[in-house]
Amino acid sequence: MSSFDVVVIGSGPGGYVSAIRCAQLGFNTAIIEKYPTLGGTCLNVGCIPSKALLDSSHHYHDATSHFKEHGIDIAGEIKVNFEQMIARKQGVVDQNVSGIKYLMDKNKITVLEGVGSFEDATHVKVTKNDGSSETIEAKNVIIATGSKPSSLPFIKIDKEKIITSTEALKLKEVPKHLVIIGGGVIGLELGQVYLRLGAQVSVVEYMDRIIPTMDASLSKELTKVLKKQGMKFYTSHKVKSVERNGADVKVEAENKKGETITLDGDYALVSVGRRPFTDGLNADKAGVKLTDRGQVEVNEHLQTNVSTIYAIGDVVRGAMLAHKAEEEGVFVAETIAGQKPHIDYNLVPGVVYTWPEVAAVGKTEEQLKEAGVQYKSGSFPFKALGRSRASMDTDGFVKILADAKTDEVLGVHMIGARTADLIAEAVTAMEFKASAEDISRMSHAHPTYAEAVKEAALAATDNRPLHM
Repeated sequence: MSSFDVVVIGSGPGGYVSAIRCAQLGFNTAIIEKYPTLGGTCLNVGCIPSKALLDSSHHYHDATSHFKEHGIDIAGEIKVNFEQMIARKQGVVDQNVSGIKYLMDKNKITVLEGVGSFEDATHVKVTKNDGSSETIEAKNVIIATGSKPSSLPFIKIDKEKIITSTEALKLKEVPKHLVIIGGGVIGLELGQVYLRLGAQVSVVEYMDRIIPTMDASLSKELTKVLKKQGMKFYTSHKVKSVERNGADVKVEAENKKGETITLDGDYALVSVGRRPFTDGLNADKAGVKLTDRGQVEVNEHLQTNVSTIYAIGDVVRGAMLAHKAEEEGVFVAETIAGQKPHIDYNLVPGVVYTWPEVAAVGKTEEQLKEAGVQYKSGSFPFKALGRSRASMDTDGFVKILADAKTDEVLGVHMIGARTADLIAEAVTAMEFKASAEDISRMSHAHPTYAEAVKEAALAATDNRPLHM
């Protein structure tokens, strides 16, 4: 029987990063993955492929909508080769997946293909696709089994016309009318992909606004921009039924007044969140407790009730984000090594990769008001930046929230070009307890989108932006 210092179950961003850090720290490490490719949801059917399609569709949108104004004339009709677009997406996925395999080999991590399940607290059974199995011994186990798309009880996902994000990434055609159930990150990103390619896109959201967990100002601005692009929204609507009739799908939803709408489309994308995935793990055999929401129960050290078993990523509490899982993976590896790592969950940023991009870190205005915190706010619109006007990316703004007395930055919320990258500046500043004035006195290169961060900090400091 093979024995390891650490066995990681699941090879998504949390799992493979954790395995790498364990190996760096000198542990004999194994990683178990049930699929033939490493990388989990993120690399195979999530973050990476969706961004590939977002970028491809963005290029097409620019070619059809903006090139002429830039002085770029393209002879003939511009067409979408959707088959090639999907093929390029898969090529990007394959490159990233092979990169993870290289990292496993480089760090001398044993990769075991199969379903990992507990025999007891120190033994994990690996069941392969051909039905054969082997059992390995582990001094420590890290559960990193991730999540799966959620649905509603009355919806039957057929993976053909009533689909999840997984199927939406590999369609054979551009939908005529894509009805999206759920106005969160995944639905909006995939919705914009197909909107750019010519689909009619309708979003049905139960809450009174899209991206409801983010600052309300971001939701308002993103709604305005996406409506301008042609996306339709039905907020404060509860889906009552989703039915397929041959090649068509009918979605019925009801608003708070009891009024019903019917949306007829050729595809319905169910995007109502994700659920922790522990199917087949046999956590009970190891004595590991799960919560009533199906999450693995952990303490502040990401340790389960069994001292040698840890859990990270989507399968535990908190935001289901790849980078959050990565931080937790490193945290657990260093904890096992006897180090004293830390994670500030308040400083884990959230991003929506639509265009304009949406990014945020820290507290929202709604959270500060609910907590009774006295704060000040400073905003700056991208349309006032020379760089934004030069690139024709003038939608959006940066908003900085700071403590009314100490000026410490409490939250940064932005929507606009490249905010997915700009948010790292805010995370860095807040990690070191920066004030709004600190940011306002830092030199920002001109002309850049980042100048909006400096200007918002000036607005928050004493309402003195330079370019507005």
